[in-house]
Amino acid sequence: MVGVPAPHTGWTFITSHARVLAAIADNPNVRVRDIAARCRLTERAVARIIADLEQDGYLSHTREGRTNTYRIEPDRVLRHPAEAGLTVASLLALLVRDESERTGAPSGQV
Repeated sequence: MVGVPAPHTGWTFITSHARVLAAIADNPNVRVRDIAARCRLTERAVARIIADLEQDGYLSHTREGRTNTYRIEPDRVLRHPAEAGLTVASLLALLVRDESERTGAPSGQV
């Protein structure tokens, strides 16, 4: 982690729950601290969001030593009636980008 980005103010199109899920999809072993920095949330907010996602069956985790490994349930359907029939996998296909795309590094040089 390079540093904590400045907090964002104002509204956005993507919810914090979707951002956290996308961060986990990018790296199933990501730390809460790193998710918080990437999503510009507090660690406590990220922990609550992860608990929400686990409670509703969108996410589970296993503990391996000091590390959590998260598993996303890609076939779960999104909750809001406006997205009826859309799955987590379809949402993540829009949100998750290859690391080289995000950082601007050529493929293989992340």
